[in-house]
Amino acid sequence: MFEEQLDAPLREILPAIQRRILSKSRYFGIPTLKHPYDFWVYQEMLNEKQPDVIIEIGNYHGGSTLALAHLCDLLGKGRVIAVDFSHVQIDPQVLRHPRILFVQGDPLQVADIVKAQIQPEEKVIIIEDSTHTYDLTLGILRAYNELIKPGDYFIIEDGICWHGLEEGPKPGPYEAIEDFVRENPAFQIDRSCEDFTITWNPKGYLKRVA
Repeated sequence: MFEEQLDAPLREILPAIQRRILSKSRYFGIPTLKHPYDFWVYQEMLNEKQPDVIIEIGNYHGGSTLALAHLCDLLGKGRVIAVDFSHVQIDPQVLRHPRILFVQGDPLQVADIVKAQIQPEEKVIIIEDSTHTYDLTLGILRAYNELIKPGDYFIIEDGICWHGLEEGPKPGPYEAIEDFVRENPAFQIDRSCEDFTITWNPKGYLKRVA
């Protein structure tokens, strides 16, 4: 119980949160592998930035995809492009939402298909939540970053792999982020987005500054 955990070290708390996310977290009944602190930051960002397009790479059952589409409904604008190797697990209620376009395939191989859906003047925010391997994460950053306009964000999820949780690819997103910002000074890591203290996306909020 909460009152019995007040003195527990963070290294014990993070795995407990992860177990809950993996086993029980749902959005409209759909399994959704997102830490709620980070998703709260997403909705604040979407309200502030008012993007025309949200690209979500890695969709699982589609819980967070539907949540993003619902936020677009509330904003009265925007659409979601859902990209994944396969969409066979997507919940039917997600498939029915009119604001969601599904693009199936290797995110690197379908990048041009995704880009063709976006007009030059449209504002884009990208959320990358695919396999979390170093090579794919860095490849996605390189392939899609041109879509982000100055002031907007490219979010890389699950940098917590081996940087808070002892699981996942190693090297993974955290290392890919560091290498990408070294080679691309147009992006900076915005750690102010981590001010809930607990985040599954350390160094993962990349803001285009030029």
